[in-house]
Amino acid sequence: MAPRGPVRRWGLMACWAAALVVWPLAAGLGAQQAATTRPTVEMGQLSVGGRDVPYRIRNLPVSSFPELPAPIAVTLDGLGCVIPQTYEAHRPENVIHASLERPGSVDWAVLCSVRDQVRLLVFFASASARDPEVLATVAKTDRLQPHDSTGELGFNWGIDPATPKRIHEAQAGMLHRPTAPDHDCLADSTVDQKTVYHLYQDGAWRKVEVD
Repeated sequence: MAPRGPVRRWGLMACWAAALVVWPLAAGLGAQQAATTRPTVEMGQLSVGGRDVPYRIRNLPVSSFPELPAPIAVTLDGLGCVIPQTYEAHRPENVIHASLERPGSVDWAVLCSVRDQVRLLVFFASASARDPEVLATVAKTDRLQPHDSTGELGFNWGIDPATPKRIHEAQAGMLHRPTAPDHDCLADSTVDQKTVYHLYQDGAWRKVEVD
């Protein structure tokens, strides 16, 4: 039988050489992935009452929301979306999933910021991810407000799912309290101000009256 020692040594050397090649490649991929999930800060000035007031908006890339279904993420990336965060955000926000179309459906809603506009997009599970509904479109600067002693402006638009129970509780003070909806609503909020509830029913969106 031929001696196996030299073969074993050459095998070990080949493994180490491969590891030395793969390690920097893996490190490079890790750094690239970290870069694609890094938040960006958008800064500028807005004329308010005849004077220039600074604003700051923190945006997250679509890749910061790995829970998004891949077809939806592809659509958002194709649109050039970043996800604006409210000035009080402590975790990634403004990407939600809920039963928005009907009971038990798994649907998504996203605030998509592209250049000077922000759109509220809704992705129904029953529809193509390439064709989301546009529930609202506003100029980005229309959703800024002061939030600290410096007067700096921050982004004030947030979305959340609203369960039927939450809607029913919000209607508790109404004289003729409606029956709770049978599926989730979309809560469309301005920080420290009002919340508007959108309900999808009979093929159309409507605002839910609350107390």
